[in-house]
Parts: sequence; C-alpha cells; structure tokens
Amino acid sequence: MRVDQGTSQENLAIDAALDRTYVSRLERGLENPTLNTVERLANALNVELTTLLTPPPPSTPRPRGLSGGRKARM
Repeated sequence: MRVDQGTSQENLAIDAALDRTYVSRLERGLENPTLNTVERLANALNVELTTLLTPPPPSTPRPRGLSGGRKARM
C-alpha cells in the first residue's frame, strides 16, 4: 500500500511516529508490530485497520519498490 501510494518509508514513519528502520524491518517481516503500531500505520496510510490485518490473496504480485534516494516531504 505504501508503494502504491508513492510514499517513502521515511514519510510513512514520520506520519506514523515510528522510526524509519522499524518500518523497513516490518516490511521485511523481521518485526511483529503491536496492534497499536498497526493502527498508527493504517492512519498514516489512510486505510481501515482491517485492511492491514487482512492477508492479500495468494495471487497478489509483490509490489515493485520505489526508486532509491530520499525525496522532499510534501
């Protein structure tokens, strides 16, 4: 969802009041977030909490990454 919205990890982390490296570890499956953290991410992404708690169908392709480098915050 983050990539589909064109949001960097850094901007998502700022909007959710999380550390960017923590967001990176979440995306790589290295961390298990609390429900509070998932709620903060849902709010930052402007989606319902249940959207983040529902696994995607098995046929869903992995999203392509954003181009590298930091971008100016809008």
